Amino acid sequence: MSRSAKHASPLHVLVIGAGMGGLSTALAFQHQGHRVTVVERVQEIRPIGAAISLWPNGVKVMHRLGLGETIERLSGEMTRMRYLTHHGQTLTDFSLAPLFEDVGQRACPIARAALQQTLFEAVGAEHIQLGRCCHDYTLADDGVTAHFEDGGSLHADLLVVADGTHSRLRGKLTGHTVERQYVGYVNWNVRVAADDDLAPLHNWDQYVGDAKRVSLMPMGSGGNDQGTQEFYCFFDVPLPAGTPNDPQHYRDELREHFAGWAEPVHTLIERFDPERMARVEIHDIPPLDTLIAPRVALLGDAAHGMAPDLGQGGCQAMEDAWVLAEVVQHALDEHADTSMAIATALTHYDAARVERAGEIVARARKRAAMIHGLDPEQTHAWYDELAHEDGDAILAGLKKTIVGGPLG
Repeated sequence: MSRSAKHASPLHVLVIGAGMGGLSTALAFQHQGHRVTVVERVQEIRPIGAAISLWPNGVKVMHRLGLGETIERLSGEMTRMRYLTHHGQTLTDFSLAPLFEDVGQRACPIARAALQQTLFEAVGAEHIQLGRCCHDYTLADDGVTAHFEDGGSLHADLLVVADGTHSRLRGKLTGHTVERQYVGYVNWNVRVAADDDLAPLHNWDQYVGDAKRVSLMPMGSGGNDQGTQEFYCFFDVPLPAGTPNDPQHYRDELREHFAGWAEPVHTLIERFDPERMARVEIHDIPPLDTLIAPRVALLGDAAHGMAPDLGQGGCQAMEDAWVLAEVVQHALDEHADTSMAIATALTHYDAARVERAGEIVARARKRAAMIHGLDPEQTHAWYDELAHEDGDAILAGLKKTIVGGPLG
């Protein structure tokens, strides 16, 4: 995409954080011809979690950024959705094809490592600095300067803060400390080789009961070098915050929590590799009133860290990236003055993303409470609804989330 005649010189966009949101942002600005630098505090990129359920709104952004075909090739082919009781009786079983046809794109459950590597390579290692921690930024008349713990600094026209749910810069932007909130449950997640004794290859199976959940989702072969089809699996258990986290005890923990559950659940517990499993206490942050400050935009988990119960965390980061780059492009085309263009763009970004992302944060927390027994009567009512569900209501909810995005 070429720059407009008014702005023959590209912007320098500095992105703090090389997660999905940061790398998607870098790629979106590169597509518009801007110069981008990504700075990441860790020395080596190691994705947290086994996989991500990338829904059509996120996949559409990846297609616009030229990575859609690669993402589809590396991801799982998920065609059906099934809920079962903890004893293994089917509650509801329906096709996802009508949804994907309706919105014009299938979902792409994919290994986090494969997705992040794809984004990393697309942006280019030469544009990414690892092992540098940004702890502050200051404004100047001609831009914004980021300051790093190694004593160095970088100056840019626009700073994008995408440093994750534990963001060090979020409080600077908002003007107050934003505390993470415990959602109330622990999630163990892992990938395992797909096998019919666990679930049909193209099914997303979820076992529910006692305010707990076990999920098996096809994630393709992108997470390994052998071309082996895998399932993305997780276990949810409502527990107090601060319980011990020891990989040597994961199997025993889950045996205890899921005693008496269906045979595929026990097979999964005996089969996973504890060394490849993550155990995460699920937190979110309350919806923010603004995601911007002069010359600075907040993005991804730093802006709207959410419970994973709608599968929208990564998708919302990708939406952020697409919207931010687009509003900057439009503002630069309309305003000859760069400072005015950036200020206008940030205002439009805020208007587009605060309500959209905040609503999904709130819905994800509400769904987490329903699934995990915050109100036991509500949870049992949900089980009863699933037993009478033909899929229409679930598909309608998924569609609402998808088509509310910037690409429809």
